Amino acid sequence: MKKIQLTSQILIAMILGLVAGTFFGERIAWIQLIGDLFLRGIQMAVVVMIMGAVIEAVGQLNPKELGKVGGKLAAWFVGGTLVSAAVGLLFAQWIRPGEGLSLTLSQNNLAAQTKIPSLHETILNFVPSNIMKAMSEGNMIQVIIFALFFGYALSLLSSQKEMTNLKESIHQFNQIIIEMIKQVMKLAPIGIFALLAGVTGKVGLQIILPLVKFLLTMGVATIVVFVGWLVLVGIYCQVSPILVLKKMWRMSLVAFTTTSSSITLPIEMEDQENKLGVSKRISGVAAPLAMAMNSNGLAIYLSIAVVTLSQIYNLQLSTGQLLQTIILSTLCTFGTVTVPGGGLVALAIVVPALGLPLESVALLAGVDWFSGMFRTLLNVDGDTFIAMLIAKDEKELDYRLLKD
Repeated sequence: MKKIQLTSQILIAMILGLVAGTFFGERIAWIQLIGDLFLRGIQMAVVVMIMGAVIEAVGQLNPKELGKVGGKLAAWFVGGTLVSAAVGLLFAQWIRPGEGLSLTLSQNNLAAQTKIPSLHETILNFVPSNIMKAMSEGNMIQVIIFALFFGYALSLLSSQKEMTNLKESIHQFNQIIIEMIKQVMKLAPIGIFALLAGVTGKVGLQIILPLVKFLLTMGVATIVVFVGWLVLVGIYCQVSPILVLKKMWRMSLVAFTTTSSSITLPIEMEDQENKLGVSKRISGVAAPLAMAMNSNGLAIYLSIAVVTLSQIYNLQLSTGQLLQTIILSTLCTFGTVTVPGGGLVALAIVVPALGLPLESVALLAGVDWFSGMFRTLLNVDGDTFIAMLIAKDEKELDYRLLKD
């Protein structure tokens, strides 16, 4: 018998959880403990996972080899992801997908919300004064900032033999952490069932409308950012956007249907080089690095998810918190790794940082596969758009292949 894929298992678990919660009501609320244990299983590894992934990705960069290309890539990564997160936030504020369901924050979360930092404090708090304290408190912005500096310093010393051994050790450590999360994610169907059954048992089927509106918001924001990239590439590279669309069709379809950037990567690089005219030098650097450090789709997802959940919990986000949402959504995309349900892992990082309950992740977990389609499509296509822009700037864009 063919094994059911994890995404299908989660979808089935979502439906069964909704049905069980509706049928049994508050009598099944106790089962949420199982879901909470599942979330703790993810949460215990995310700090070291993000730190290790960022250090490894940045530490592998050779400053001399990358030169200007590395700087340009970094600028496009940061700029594109920031804009994507901001667009997602704006559409979530406009469409308001979280309206229609009202939940109450616990006293702990309410207490956290009474201490809203000023804009000055928010910016200052990006830099850790004590990295061990930042890790123990789960302050992901500070952890990622430290990891970026650590990785950069490692790249500067990469010529030393000892650093090569250290980088290999970091890679092996990361593989262990990733395997831990993979093992926990195998329990995702049970955890999602328990969480949704518990939540639905308390609040009923009011939960469905916000999920539909959430996916609608994701779709609209994704289209807007995608069209923006397409127009920019068309103007800067002086090529028809329709032609670019046709050349990107295969990689886009694979990304949309598999919801996996790593599975799409070989096809993405092949089409960049053979259909879109990007040189092998640019594609070989841009595509793998972008997969690890450039996720426009994930940035949109995280910002929309945070606003949606804040609306569900009747939480009014301040200007500082909205800025923090954009920055944190952007920084978390730099530390993503290829694990099943990676969007949920990233969301589990962002949500507690803004005073929302960790269990609120379960409200969006059931539609994670559908939102993953939008995320992966924009992630892969956004990476390709950046590769084309860099290739044009470096005079390494083959128009004969592109217009063939």
